[in-house]
Amino acid sequence: MVQVGDSGPARLLLSNPARRYEDEPTLDFLVRAHGPWGNVETSVETWDGDGLDTFLASLAEDFRGWEGVRTWHSLCYDLTISAEHHPGGHVQLTWGIRDRAPSEEWQFETNTVHAAGEDMRNLTAEIHTFIASVAE
Repeated sequence: MVQVGDSGPARLLLSNPARRYEDEPTLDFLVRAHGPWGNVETSVETWDGDGLDTFLASLAEDFRGWEGVRTWHSLCYDLTISAEHHPGGHVQLTWGIRDRAPSEEWQFETNTVHAAGEDMRNLTAEIHTFIASVAE
């Protein structure tokens, strides 16, 4: 389990990574946002993690900053992340969670803020370990 953002309007948890089929690289996990308003949860489908750890690593490596917004999404867009570098050495991640197709009845977004550099490297390492726990 990985906890992302332990303060602010929501706490995010990624848990239960599992292979649906042993002979395919499909990797599913749960993502849940919890706050005073309640909980939302959905299953995220990826292809060996869809490079989530690589995306976060690229943000950590560019700790001095970048222009614009960088984005990542899971295979079926049930989890999306956009990243912006802010003055003062902080990275704001906007996490989008969507209901699975075919209903797609709801979507939810929340932000987490991380110190550029070491904090982002720690998050990257946690996500890499999370994905590697079943990806190999």
